Amino acid sequence: MIYSLFQAFDHTGFPGHNLMDYITFRAGISFALSLLIAMTFGAKIIRRLQKLQVGEVIRDLGLEGQMKKTGTPTMGGIIIILSILIPCLLLGNLSNVYMILMLVATIWMGSIGFLDDYRKMKFHNKDGLKGKYKVIGQVGLGLLVGITMWLSPDIVMSENTEVMNLSSHEIEIIHSPSFEKTPQTTIPFVKNNNFNYEWLTSWISDDNAAHTLGWLIFVLVVIIAVTAVSNGANLTDGLDGLCAGTSAIIGTALAVMAYLGGNIVYSSYLNIMYIPGSEELVVYAGAFMGALVGFLWYNAFPAQVFMGDTGSLTLGGIIAVFAILIRKELLIPLLCLIFFIEDLSVILQVGYYKYSRKRTGTPVRIFKMTPIHHHFQKAGDPSIPSLLNFPRRPVPESKIVVRFWIVGILLAAITFVTLKIR
Repeated sequence: MIYSLFQAFDHTGFPGHNLMDYITFRAGISFALSLLIAMTFGAKIIRRLQKLQVGEVIRDLGLEGQMKKTGTPTMGGIIIILSILIPCLLLGNLSNVYMILMLVATIWMGSIGFLDDYRKMKFHNKDGLKGKYKVIGQVGLGLLVGITMWLSPDIVMSENTEVMNLSSHEIEIIHSPSFEKTPQTTIPFVKNNNFNYEWLTSWISDDNAAHTLGWLIFVLVVIIAVTAVSNGANLTDGLDGLCAGTSAIIGTALAVMAYLGGNIVYSSYLNIMYIPGSEELVVYAGAFMGALVGFLWYNAFPAQVFMGDTGSLTLGGIIAVFAILIRKELLIPLLCLIFFIEDLSVILQVGYYKYSRKRTGTPVRIFKMTPIHHHFQKAGDPSIPSLLNFPRRPVPESKIVVRFWIVGILLAAITFVTLKIR
């Protein structure tokens, strides 16, 4: 709204009207406004949730300090969502397809998470929305994003290629002057860092069929990414500040990638794919990071509010869609490795438990408890057989969270480094 208003003054000589043309300025204001909203209205929302008795239902899992959290307000993801939407609506270019898709993803996943938390509150249990309905919602968002990227004429890219300058004998990076509509993405360890999904269908003689099938593979990858990352973020939300802090680190890395990939000068210098229009995502990323930092004010140990599925499913969906829009979805397994380890720990735990019970009659666990952050929180118990009993003593919750943040920062750094290793 404010962005559109300033655009109306573009030819009037109104003082400062050009500031809104700078992505860094709008992103900085978006961050500050989002942080202010989260910290100012967060307390009011928490009090409102307390009055509505929207408290977390806690099951006694034998973890230190766990039962003290009973009754802590949940659904705090509302704070995050509002702190993202308001700055983006005010400062974002609402005609930009990338901004529109991010706003839709935020509302879409926020609605699914809200329904889940509402059912938990209404029926006073931990079941919430059935898992199949969550998956249907995640698949629906993946379809929407993937098909929009396929069909929208505004979503294009410019491939980077290396050429030899005959006069200086130096290699230069040249971007194609014409924008292409292809399902390309970024991968590490290869020259030019580009991978086209249509290469997987090059064996088909019919070019149109190969082109269509390449895009269908891309849409499938989008669906898998959205589902996996949102579920991973949901499982990571088990300790005070863990999911919010980890997501903020991932969001910062994605913001840098969006800024570089949306600027033709930097993308040429760094030899990365140029995606015109994607620079608008930096404004969204500013609001995203501000919302998470502001939420951490109340969610840091000991938490005054939990984000609930309203927040965790939304954060995972946002991260996945953001990475997909800037063509970095194949970097998600490394950048979001913490989310995937949380996912994998649960899958391995359940699978090995059933396998050992069927084979020997005595069920055995791999970890002391899953998701894996609870493994470090729980003391070793010889009466409960598990393959991994280290550490024997429980690690304080705040220390686990900070260590996971450090790992997240390391993963973000490695993600950037892999793009230059060829």
